[in-house]
Amino acid sequence: MASSHPRDTPLAGPQTPRPGPAPLAGAWRGTLMERMGVEVVAVSPERAVLIMPLEGNLQTAGVLHGGASAALAETAASLAAAEHARRVSGASARAVGVELSISHVRPGTGGRVTATARALHLGRTSTVHLVDITDEEGRLISSARVSNRVVAAPPS
Repeated sequence: MASSHPRDTPLAGPQTPRPGPAPLAGAWRGTLMERMGVEVVAVSPERAVLIMPLEGNLQTAGVLHGGASAALAETAASLAAAEHARRVSGASARAVGVELSISHVRPGTGGRVTATARALHLGRTSTVHLVDITDEEGRLISSARVSNRVVAAPPS
């Protein structure tokens, strides 16, 4: 059954995410994302999909840690925003996070969760993405809104 939720309506523009994680593998060595076991499935300015195992990312109650969900959501949105930054400001442009708001609606249990970031706004200097984190059955675990600032590299 097709969803009619506004988050499922794509923005205009290229919709073919480039596959991951090859471009990121070396860059993630020694980072939080590597420690959390995050894998990139696809990334484009309009949409990013990441997968994370629950093992190693649980709180003492045995469910997904809210901080792990927040880090996953921010990473998904930031990867998409970085792609957009390069598109509008050149290869050396960056995206820097400026705001994260996340609501946890169900405890994460099972093997892994998927974060899907969808662009709400792709501007010259800012982006806004909505990120849904779902379990293996497709149930919503958390929903986040992430804003990033597009920063051009300083002239050399």
